[in-house]
Amino acid sequence: MSRADLEAPRPARWISRGWRRAIGTLGMAALFTAGIVYMMMALAGYFEPKVKPICTETRGGPAAEGESVVEVKRIKRPRTESAVGTIRAIHEVAVASKILARVKEVRIKAGQDVKAGDELVVLDDADLQARLQQAQAAESGASAKLNQARTDVERARRLRAVNSISQQELEQANTAYLSAKAELERAQQAVKEAQILQGYASIRAPIGGVVVDKKVNSGDTVSPGQALLTMYDPGRMQMVATVRESQAMRLEVGQQVPARIDALGLDCHATISEIVPEAQAESRSFQVKVTGPCPPNVYSGMFGRIFIPLGEEEVLVVPPRAVRRVGQLDEVSVVADGTTCRHVVQLGRTLPEGREVLSGLQAGERVVVPGPSSSRERRS
Repeated sequence: MSRADLEAPRPARWISRGWRRAIGTLGMAALFTAGIVYMMMALAGYFEPKVKPICTETRGGPAAEGESVVEVKRIKRPRTESAVGTIRAIHEVAVASKILARVKEVRIKAGQDVKAGDELVVLDDADLQARLQQAQAAESGASAKLNQARTDVERARRLRAVNSISQQELEQANTAYLSAKAELERAQQAVKEAQILQGYASIRAPIGGVVVDKKVNSGDTVSPGQALLTMYDPGRMQMVATVRESQAMRLEVGQQVPARIDALGLDCHATISEIVPEAQAESRSFQVKVTGPCPPNVYSGMFGRIFIPLGEEEVLVVPPRAVRRVGQLDEVSVVADGTTCRHVVQLGRTLPEGREVLSGLQAGERVVVPGPSSSRERRS
């Protein structure tokens, strides 16, 4: 014990020894824990390859008919990010009633193709017919009254010419004639209005297209402005996708982007027609609308994807026939220095250029590609 410890008060000497003892104990515990962790990692094979390559000597000449050796290549290809969208019609129409009436007959169903002018819904027009008949009767009476007034004014003019009646009586006849003429015009206008209203009882297709949904049934009472059905023009469709703000900044109206309709397995190119912010500003996303030639069998409500270009990416690929499935593992045969080694690889996407290799191979390595007959035997 040092002189300073002897000269220090007794409680201070006790605290100093306690700290030294605690630090020593913690150091030993940390070393013990690190040793246990290292042993567990070593036993688990953490410091060794998960699956060791199995190597054999390469025989001279081809190993099988049609077998070849190709070099693993790293290629550059366009990098894209997909955004899911919904197929919608550019022109979608809601057909509504213009009068208060009872639905007499519904002649359409959802998904039905209709032509412009086809009768879709028939409303009860009994009251409208009665109104039209009343207007026509009023028109007939006004016409007869006008004819009588015309006869009277002609007779009054002849009598006035020979001073048989006064000027005042002639003016009264003219006034009666003008009044009858105005009454006939009002009656004719009432007939036209009644005919128009009666026409509203027959709901016809404003455009040719497909019925999306009917919203009424026979016997229902509809009011003015109430939608009876919706329909759309299948010849002009668009895909509406929600795109993050950071990706929407890469796009512009008029730009062509790849698109895919998953249900049909159809790949095509579409043109961006509109880029608008979402209704909720806090979402920080945009609606991107794309259009293009509408392929057959595409309906409103289908799902699809657009692919946003993000530049180029480097991808390691191997021919699909070079990969064989062994249990839950994917293997390839690598030829190097006179030996053939089976390497376990992790695969990614299936690309037009081949299978993407995420790990297990390097560019420049040579892999064995069996012939078609060998591939079929291995799969069987």
